[in-house]
Amino acid sequence: MTDLTSLRLSYDRAQLRRADLNADPLAQFQGWLQEAIGAGLTEPYALSLATADASGRPSVRTVLLRGAGEDGLTFYSNFDSHKGRDLAANPQAELLFFWAEHERQVRASGRVTRVPDAEATTYFHKRPRESQLAAHASDPQSAPIGDRAELEAKFAALHGRFPEGTEVPRPEFWGGYRVAVQEWEFWQGRHNRMHDRFRYAQVEGGWRIERLMP
Repeated sequence: MTDLTSLRLSYDRAQLRRADLNADPLAQFQGWLQEAIGAGLTEPYALSLATADASGRPSVRTVLLRGAGEDGLTFYSNFDSHKGRDLAANPQAELLFFWAEHERQVRASGRVTRVPDAEATTYFHKRPRESQLAAHASDPQSAPIGDRAELEAKFAALHGRFPEGTEVPRPEFWGGYRVAVQEWEFWQGRHNRMHDRFRYAQVEGGWRIERLMP
């Protein structure tokens, strides 16, 4: 067995006080995200998405945040993927952002709905053309495939089906999801594992903020 018990870092970069927090958790999140983007961190908009199926079996994977507004946090995927099937059966999710260089993480959880088709189509056509073709090629996402050659052949065939200069349509099985966040947690690493943690819980008329034990 690999022994990792002696590997650890000391978090000494910053502190998080109640007075530092914005009353609006979305504004707090956007501020931290912009700091991470401005610092040039690698894909600071990447997040771990946790879902569960109808039986409660959990699953987690990395996806990319593609919008953060009053209506929620948005990402895109194949509706027939593992995550898509989970969300069809159990439309709840938790998102985790971890910015190691800033010794910070943010958790956000809530109910998930699909993004309107028109909005999904607009975003689809903002993606690089090869990514648009890949969305078609990877269906049904998460399903077994014989080998890499089979996948490459499918991708090549799509180049023929949609030659350069023609529009690649958004597949009906591909679109967006939006998480209407009902609870946020902001975590700042601290020395000796005495971390700062604050939770925003949605209540009638706003948000209740409370410090959590580390």
